[in-house]
Amino acid sequence: MPNPFTDALITEFRANNGKLSGPFADGRMLLLTTTGRRSGREHTAVIGYYPDGDRVLVVGSAGGDDKHPDWYLNLLANPEVTVETGLFTYQADAVPLTGTERDDVFARLVEADKGWGEYQAGTARTIPVIALTQKQIGPPRGSGSFADLLVRIHTAFRQELALIREEVATSGTAGVGAQLRVNCLTLCQGLHHHHTGESGGIFPGLLQQHPELADEIAVLQAEHDQLAVHLEELEKLLTTPQPDLLPEIDRIVALLTAHLDREEASLLSYL
Repeated sequence: MPNPFTDALITEFRANNGKLSGPFADGRMLLLTTTGRRSGREHTAVIGYYPDGDRVLVVGSAGGDDKHPDWYLNLLANPEVTVETGLFTYQADAVPLTGTERDDVFARLVEADKGWGEYQAGTARTIPVIALTQKQIGPPRGSGSFADLLVRIHTAFRQELALIREEVATSGTAGVGAQLRVNCLTLCQGLHHHHTGESGGIFPGLLQQHPELADEIAVLQAEHDQLAVHLEELEKLLTTPQPDLLPEIDRIVALLTAHLDREEASLLSYL
């Protein structure tokens, strides 16, 4: 049955490259499309997710209801799903976690948000945790130039780093939880991949076509190297029992923001 509230969220999500307003404005959200187990039709749900390295995690909480959400029952019947992040759309395998892996991951998520524990305490069913592992990535959503895509990628990094900064700042005396460590490591991994792609592909291509950019690209490359050092420092801090992450996160926020601003000002008109 049509759901006007969900339909409005889906429309907003797709129109704003994955950004939502209101109570979802500061959340990590994705669109999950499953195949109806009875109808065979596609159904799209708006779901919060957690980074987990090369996969993402979603929780079938149904708000603590005693019944599993329909999207979860659908993926049990057909685990091939479509994920939309706002930046990319890709096919994924949906794998419900089981046994100790499910329990360990769920405990990690409860540490990040005690609401999951409250939902579990209020129902007899075991709330499922599902890993979505990318099978094949498609082209970026929407049309536009490579410059437009680069801005959207940069915006996604800015948003994720702001979320992590807020999570670190509010962790306080409770310390840095396991999921926050995973969030930080996943961000580091994403930035490594992005900067490697720029250094090995975009920068040489631009230099070949526009030799006059040599000085500016040299500065941008030096900033890549500087950020790599700080990301390594962050990864080392994450291995300590009670790391003081906020100063390092603030350094990375400042450096990355300045770098992205410089890159956009310097290169977008050439892309």
